[in-house]
Amino acid sequence: MSRPSDAPLTPGQAPYAGVRVVELADDPAGEMIGLQLANMGADVVKVEPPAGASSRRAGPFADGVEDPDRSLAYWYYNVGKRSVVLEHDGLAGSAAFTALLEDADILVSSLHPLELARLGLDLDAVTVAHPELITVSVTPFGLTGPWANRLSSDLVGLAASGLLITSGYDDHGQPPVRPGGNQAFHTAASFAHQGLLLALLERQRTGRGALIDVSMHEAAAMTVELANLYWFYPRVLVHRQTCRHAQPVPTQPALFECADGLYIYFVLILADPKPWRMLVEWLDSEGMATDLNDEAYGDLEFRQANFAHIQDIVESFFLTRSARDAFHDGQARSLPIGILNGPEDLYEDEHLVERGVFETIEQPGYGAVRFPTAPWRMSGMPASAREPAPTLGRHTTQVFGDSQ
Repeated sequence: MSRPSDAPLTPGQAPYAGVRVVELADDPAGEMIGLQLANMGADVVKVEPPAGASSRRAGPFADGVEDPDRSLAYWYYNVGKRSVVLEHDGLAGSAAFTALLEDADILVSSLHPLELARLGLDLDAVTVAHPELITVSVTPFGLTGPWANRLSSDLVGLAASGLLITSGYDDHGQPPVRPGGNQAFHTAASFAHQGLLLALLERQRTGRGALIDVSMHEAAAMTVELANLYWFYPRVLVHRQTCRHAQPVPTQPALFECADGLYIYFVLILADPKPWRMLVEWLDSEGMATDLNDEAYGDLEFRQANFAHIQDIVESFFLTRSARDAFHDGQARSLPIGILNGPEDLYEDEHLVERGVFETIEQPGYGAVRFPTAPWRMSGMPASAREPAPTLGRHTTQVFGDSQ
């Protein structure tokens, strides 16, 4: 039997219009899945305990005021959702929760297996009781296996997967450095969303839902870039490098300081004649090519043998220019160069502004806040008009009526 949400979309509808989602998420992985669905038009009902989701207690807070409705982390991950409050300890036997699932297409859960057991919530049993429901479970190590009950975090996920060992500086006397941005959580969320799409297609064909079991450990282990390939085939290990891809042998530094104290990332390519020629022409146009126009530099082996000298010239060149000028001039010459923006620079980035990456939303009890939109554009999809991240329990009466 097909569901209303399986019906073809009409022109101008968001891709997940009509899809109903119940979210039991207490970490960035589960909340990110819900955010992705809400960004694309799904009705996402976030079920929170009376104290609120733990992300409400994660700083920083707006204006430094610690309040469950002023967490910037909560705001970011929960734009466009509805919040209802239910006592989690009674979820397994809750008539209100059961009613939510009866009316839902998707259940998103990032509750740890130990927490699921404490609540008496069996996701396999949920799948049996609601055969058309698609349940997406994303946990640190999956719902089964010898590590299923172990605790984790984004940092633990990166470490256990092998990602962390490839992140850091040229100086291997220093420990690895965790990449920012909840990368392990977000990687798990991305894989979970892929599984969800497959399950939605399968439900259109068969009318049956599914339980999707996603392990953050496994998801992150699939994304260690070149490290897997180098080990699986030539059986060599890669080594971390400052602001460069980890490689079996060191590569040349790629960060250059500019006159304004900012940095650019520039890949100095010696082996390809075209970018080498473009670089020399650029240096020459500013009177800084020195001896690089000599015929001897037409030979790759000579360039490689004199790499330190070339590096010194390029370093001196960038110290005479602002990072923004160097970025635009290098791009105009089709050279691989980019400016290192800080987070504070992104609001004013001309490209992001032109593409409408940020939108202003009125956050209850605070005022206007600029949020990033969904990182994709789809023809025919209406412009974003998302609701703010909900205050705790804001939609409880709306969803359940006066019975709650």
